[in-house]
Amino acid sequence: MPDVEEKVPLKDPGDAECGSCKLEASAPTGENEIGPKDHPPCPIDTVDNVSKLNNNTGMNRDFHMEEKVLPPSSLEGKVKETMHNAFWDHLKEQLSATPPDFSCALELLKEIKEILLSLLLPRQNRLRSDIEEALDTELLKQKAEHGDLDVPHLSKYILDTMTLLCAPVRDEAVQKLENITDPVWLLRGIFQVLGLMKMDMVNYTIQSLQPHLQEHSIQHERATFQELLNKQPSLLSHTTKWLTQAAVDLTTPLPTCPDTSDSASVASSSPSEAAISPEPLSPTMVLSQGFLNLLLWDPEDEDFPETLLTDRTQLQELESQLSQLTILASVLLVASSFSGSVLFGSPQFVDKLKHITKDVMEEFKSRPEEAMQTVSEQVSQEIHQSLKNMGLAALSSENTASLIGQLQNIAKKENCVRSVIDQRIHLFLKCCLVLGVQRSLLDLPGGLTVIEAELAELGQKFVSLTHHNQKVFGPYYTEILKTLIPPAQALETEVESL
Repeated sequence: MPDVEEKVPLKDPGDAECGSCKLEASAPTGENEIGPKDHPPCPIDTVDNVSKLNNNTGMNRDFHMEEKVLPPSSLEGKVKETMHNAFWDHLKEQLSATPPDFSCALELLKEIKEILLSLLLPRQNRLRSDIEEALDTELLKQKAEHGDLDVPHLSKYILDTMTLLCAPVRDEAVQKLENITDPVWLLRGIFQVLGLMKMDMVNYTIQSLQPHLQEHSIQHERATFQELLNKQPSLLSHTTKWLTQAAVDLTTPLPTCPDTSDSASVASSSPSEAAISPEPLSPTMVLSQGFLNLLLWDPEDEDFPETLLTDRTQLQELESQLSQLTILASVLLVASSFSGSVLFGSPQFVDKLKHITKDVMEEFKSRPEEAMQTVSEQVSQEIHQSLKNMGLAALSSENTASLIGQLQNIAKKENCVRSVIDQRIHLFLKCCLVLGVQRSLLDLPGGLTVIEAELAELGQKFVSLTHHNQKVFGPYYTEILKTLIPPAQALETEVESL
């Protein structure tokens, strides 16, 4: 008997009650429901009720719903699997009986009919009529009472209809179902693939409505904040202080590293650095610098911008991700100077070094020295073994000691390689705000190409968050920036979008 669940990433029907043959329609769980994001309580009472509609559907163009997959070893997963297996076993017993009992099959066909109808677009009236006629509940009940219910024939009709309705990504799954001859396994597979098709329809609907959801979110958040601002005119004091500091930062030269070491010098500067020169001062540059400063915010500092309070947790997560990428890129940069172009040109080798570093990221937060000692030992061992496997000369004891020493020094915040990489990741994020993620990836600062995929993810999250926030609070930022930037220097009059 074909194992449908192993061949296709399918979805079992909702909780089934074997005795009554009751099936609950599959639906997104509470964890996946579309709704406001969960944010921590705002430290300022007056902002506590600011709308949290800047949710994933509005901020992330790639947002989509996914099926909740329970771990097979979990209690909930085991209970669900047991109940589903009991239903399908019961269905098999009923259909194998003499005469066949179609009570559970009728309930299942009714559920399938409802799902098929839910997948139709408003204009598909003819197909709707065909489904209503082919899977007419009363007619099927009459046939079952006379023992004439042709389950295989109905399954074939359902498969044909699914072929018409499914997204291209489900074509293979539907085709595999056509090879299943056992009626119970076929119905089980049909119901599972229909569950995926329902999720596809939900995601299609979300994408179609996203521009409207985003605009509604922007208008609602701005109106709610304005109501609070009318009651408390000083509500933007922290926001003003935040943007003022950003303007000061842009006119203050960054400290340079006195000795950039061989590893740091390998990463040459990027032309992008000149492309986003802070001169002349402009509203966009000040706001971009302000957003970057949020990734360095002291958790103990309560003077957080009022306009970004509901995004503070997400910004802290991005800061953590940025810190991890700084360590990762620093390790890879040092390792590359000892590995040689042949060895470091192997994606498999680079992936191994990435895994070694990522595995100790949690430990690095609390015990950076111990974490980097582990990394240095494993990386040097991996380089030694890889050189040996490729028939290349192994590292000398002197070079090995230098490699381990440079890697261990990354644990220090003042480490020059780490400082250079950190500055260049911030430079990349600033480019993302000004030029967009894709254009910024075309001209990565030196030393960051090995973490391009990770940077793309970080950049997209950061741009999505800041873009939405700027759409909501742009008018307020514009008024504040008018007081900070002399008219002769301002290149823009409004802050609407980056």
